[in-house]
Amino acid sequence: MSIEHSKVELTRADFVSDQMVKWCPGCGDHSILASILGVFPKIGYKKENFCMVSGIGCSSRFPYYVNTYGFHSIHGRAAAIATGIKIANPNLSVWINSGDGDAMAIGGNHFIHLIRRNMDVNYILFNNQIYGLTKGQYSPTTKQGKITKTSPFGVIDYPFNPGELVIGSRGTFFARAIDNQPKTLVEVCEHMAEHDGASVVEVLQNCVIFNNNTHAEVTDKEVREDRQLWLKHGEPMIFGKNKDKGIILRGTSLEVVTIGENGITEKDILVHDETTENTGIHMMLAQMRPPHFPMAFGVIRAYKQPTYKQLFEKQMEEAQTNATIRCMDDLLNSGETWEVE
Repeated sequence: MSIEHSKVELTRADFVSDQMVKWCPGCGDHSILASILGVFPKIGYKKENFCMVSGIGCSSRFPYYVNTYGFHSIHGRAAAIATGIKIANPNLSVWINSGDGDAMAIGGNHFIHLIRRNMDVNYILFNNQIYGLTKGQYSPTTKQGKITKTSPFGVIDYPFNPGELVIGSRGTFFARAIDNQPKTLVEVCEHMAEHDGASVVEVLQNCVIFNNNTHAEVTDKEVREDRQLWLKHGEPMIFGKNKDKGIILRGTSLEVVTIGENGITEKDILVHDETTENTGIHMMLAQMRPPHFPMAFGVIRAYKQPTYKQLFEKQMEEAQTNATIRCMDDLLNSGETWEVE
């Protein structure tokens, strides 16, 4: 089954909700919402074929703010509920909105299994590295040493890297974007919607109240050009204010080089291949962090693999073809039978 497209051209206004948006002024969620409202008309599906699913947290208010069908579910269970929705009605375009705590703490088990099953849903992961709605407890992505309400002496946990978790769970699509760069966020979400399978976009999102500037090392205007590598399939991994820095593969490790130094030319720069099955380069790209590397943004991985729905339909077709029991009479007369006189 394919998702039905709208016969009339839809606009952003068609998806704007009549509900008051109750996020803090300056919250990165506002930008993400604006981006999604711009993405849905471009995708072109009928409005009633979109379904938003969320758990609990600031990000999870999202279904109220988009004029589509939706579920504001329970803490950590958005992935499980979205799985059931997609299996029950494959004609829906299912979108999950979840925070780093909702997705990878209480919802961690559902998160990894949705990904490994390759359910055809779109998962937007709001990563502000804190629990915002419940007032500033540390989350699975909070940096070590961070003082929070639940870590008065500093976080000692090793944080999750969402990209590593997705790719390590056999994810077929992972991308990264930033809340204050809506144009690129729209592009990434369009690409996500086109992908058949579990698509995850991590959005670096700022919580102005409880974790302000947590992503400043890559988002500040003074450093962002030298610390953001925007990937494009089939193009060399070049970045920097002067577009003179690049990524090469030396042995089994990535390395930052300067074009024009030590005989390095643009031909030496690694060309991005988002479609390869091998996860090695994709995993290393997801792991890159300042100060030694830029952070990779855009689509890191987009590998085509049969979805859960496709495998299920194939299995059912084979089972029906090879079945020896095709009706109730076949069932009643199967196995050991006898007559009672």
